[in-house]
Amino acid sequence: MKVQIGLIGLAVMGQNLVLNMNDHGFKVAVFNRTTSVVDEFLNTAAKGTNVVGAHSLEEFVESLQTPRIVMLMVKAGDVVDQYIDKLIPLLSKGDIIVDGGNSLYTDTNRRTASLSEVGLNFIGTGVSGGEEGARTGPSIMPGGNPAAWETVKPIFQAISAQVDGEPCCNWVGDKGAGHYVKMIHNGIEYGDMQLICEAYQLLSEGLGLNADELHAVFNEWNQGELSSYLIEITTGIFAHKDADGSPLVEKILDTAGQKGTGKWTAINALDLGMPLTLIGEAVFARCLSAQKEERVRASERLPKEYAVFSGDKAIMIQAIGDALYAAKLISYAQGFRLMREASKEYGFELNYGDIALMWRGGCIIRSQFLNSIKQAYNKTPDLENLLLDDFFVAAMKKANAGWRKTVMLGIELEIATPTFSSALAYFDGYRSAKLPANLLQAQRDYFGAHTYERIDQPRGKFFHTDWTGQGGIVSATTYTV
Repeated sequence: MKVQIGLIGLAVMGQNLVLNMNDHGFKVAVFNRTTSVVDEFLNTAAKGTNVVGAHSLEEFVESLQTPRIVMLMVKAGDVVDQYIDKLIPLLSKGDIIVDGGNSLYTDTNRRTASLSEVGLNFIGTGVSGGEEGARTGPSIMPGGNPAAWETVKPIFQAISAQVDGEPCCNWVGDKGAGHYVKMIHNGIEYGDMQLICEAYQLLSEGLGLNADELHAVFNEWNQGELSSYLIEITTGIFAHKDADGSPLVEKILDTAGQKGTGKWTAINALDLGMPLTLIGEAVFARCLSAQKEERVRASERLPKEYAVFSGDKAIMIQAIGDALYAAKLISYAQGFRLMREASKEYGFELNYGDIALMWRGGCIIRSQFLNSIKQAYNKTPDLENLLLDDFFVAAMKKANAGWRKTVMLGIELEIATPTFSSALAYFDGYRSAKLPANLLQAQRDYFGAHTYERIDQPRGKFFHTDWTGQGGIVSATTYTV
């Protein structure tokens, strides 16, 4: 009897997705470039299951029922293309290739188009939730060729996380839409993690809280409006002790790694001219952390001179919580605003309410207020920015004072708060009816004849001034990003 789906790539995510599929009654075939990994998997984690192993791609493809579904869980980039090239001669028209890795959405655009030309359907799907999510129910964000969706839908929606009886998986859009949304998810994840780290440094270095006290604070936060997966695991991290009984977190080297999805998000924001300031600062914070040895030398040459905090700790802890919540909302507002622009630019036709639902369970950034984001788009499907929704307006007003107090604390104690600060700057800039860009345009026109618009003339009508009396009347071409 042939199986319903095949998966290539038995690393952590691949193995756990296979076991998840098996638990939900789907028969799965597996293949791995190092074939000994297949045997090891069948004799350990998959022992006693209905999982079928293959030692060649030919054997693997032959075991699949038609239309064949082949899911790739391999390293993004050239490896995906290499497998696609090997699979094309073995597959038939109407068969489906699914890329479940963290591929760049432009690669998915290309693969969807090229495979369609040879009669194959391609899906690029984001899968979020890490090892635990893959095993028990991830958030799955599929996009690509819509002709393939109805075939894979029963499997993907069955194995995804379920919230209030709804699967955290739905069709995202054509071409690279699925991987694009996953990229934005990961960008928001970068921002959330950096915000939490800044709160941690303010609480520990600034207020002097120890790991047990940090555990208590984060545990309390996780019971309220800050409730989320990342706050939950951070609570657990502060409680974890090393072999000698000391907090393990304090023994971990302060250099952060990254795989590129946050960087891709920031680059795309620049390409589309969207201010994604918080996520950009989160990426740069990881880059700065990697300069460990240089930072140590700088700390000796440029020592900090701040005073010890002497205020009311309880009040300050509340303020930091408010700042964390407000800045976190800014991160989502910026991310959804970027998706709105990309949907228009790339023709993705994204459903933002459905995306919020897909992120409610299984994924790394799942948070309590995602329901409020869904409600915002239900009420106003063409909402320009989440900050204009009633829920966000009320939340910003409530957190405003504590947010500012937190940023000022960082300044006074010489503790860097790049995401708290940049989020606040964005918030203040976004709600400013007038910005100093009039002076900037005057400067551009002065040195480069780049022209400007006037407040007393219709939009789209451009002017140039001979500022020195020695220039000409010729102006440079005007364009906007």
